[in-house]
Amino acid sequence: MSDPVRAWHRLAGDSVLLDGFHALKHALRFGAEVPVAVTADRHTALALADELAPDVRDTLDALLNEVPRETYASLVPRPHPTAVAALAVRPSRQANLRALAHSPRSAPVVVLDQPRNLGNAGAVIRLAAGFGATGVVTTGTLDPWHPTVVRGGAGLHFATAVERLDVDELPRGPLFALDPEGEDIRGVKLPDDAVLAFGSERSGLSAELRARTDNLVALPMRPQVSSYNLATSVAMTLYHWSATGGAPAS
Repeated sequence: MSDPVRAWHRLAGDSVLLDGFHALKHALRFGAEVPVAVTADRHTALALADELAPDVRDTLDALLNEVPRETYASLVPRPHPTAVAALAVRPSRQANLRALAHSPRSAPVVVLDQPRNLGNAGAVIRLAAGFGATGVVTTGTLDPWHPTVVRGGAGLHFATAVERLDVDELPRGPLFALDPEGEDIRGVKLPDDAVLAFGSERSGLSAELRARTDNLVALPMRPQVSSYNLATSVAMTLYHWSATGGAPAS
């Protein structure tokens, strides 16, 4: 690219920031359209690709533009240790909504009900992608495509459908919500078309989502331990689903 910095400034407002080598690697693996990518150290970035991502090494070789370190740092909110950044085209909302609405589903949809922590949301998206979940939906004000969420998700937003919806717009399917008063999840088989809902880190499930819930389920927890981290709760629940019949796509 003749002028990657000019292209960056032209595209930044409408694009998804891929912050770091691993975010770019994952996005490319799952078909993201990446019009511009920069690095402060092309040799080191390609060495990382040789070691960790030979499947996308040639793509990175053609894509990465080396710029001065000061220029790279000026393009991102917080420089990443790998000194790599890229801009990707966000998947269309219509395509994500079609994926979420498709029936029958072969894997659950994860719902984060009014989450507050951007990093936790990113970690959940990374988990969901790893388990092959159909998608991750947030309700409330948090933008699941915020740069901090994408950074926490290591670029795996492109491996699953990620959208923000109102509770009355959630995908169809039996809704299982995690709640301390629910039935022990170890005695419950979660179907592949389940919608798995998790309350916010501070206030739990909203009244609106609770009213729509078909089943309340609870994770095993030692008495006097107040709660699990949100991403931990999602990981335990998706593992339970996968261990009792569901499985990630091969």
